This record gives sequence, structure tokens and C-alpha cells, in this order.
Amino acid sequence: MECTTVRNGKPCPFMTAKGCSYTGGICHEVVDQCDGCNRTIQFGSGWYCATFPEPAAKWRNGDCNFATHVTKVETKSAKVNPLKASKRAAR
Repeated sequence: MECTTVRNGKPCPFMTAKGCSYTGGICHEVVDQCDGCNRTIQFGSGWYCATFPEPAAKWRNGDCNFATHVTKVETKSAKVNPLKASKRAAR
């Protein structure tokens, strides 16, 4: 259904015939960590996330998985076979 609270006219999975079914009945504004994200949209009353109704919950346990401005650095450590490593050290 289309939102009738904060994001008027936009499709929202939390809207029902009785209104917004999300906690508190409305979407929450973005937090400071969301600055620079491409998923933030400005509506009449402030900036909101286009993907999730409560951005603070996404940042509670680390980086938001929807954030477009955060790059994840993966460090791959090569597995070392201890038997081969000991043979190399003996040379």
C-alpha cells in the first residue's frame, strides 16, 4: 500500500488499511551515520531512509547493510599448512 504518514504516495510494506503498522506508527528520521548515503530521501518533515523505516536500528550492531557510502574491507589470510611450513623453515 501507499504511505499516508511521512512518505505520502510512496509504496510501503508496513502500511495497512488501519495505518502504519511499524513500531510507533511512523518512519524514523535518518541518523548521523547515514550522511552521504544514496538511499536517503528528503520529505517535508526531514530526511528518511528509502529502504528501512528505522535507520538507527541498522547502525546499532555495526555498519548498516544498506549503506551505499560504506565500503567493507575484507582481509583474506592465506591458510598455511603447518607441515609444509615446518619443512620450509628447516631448509
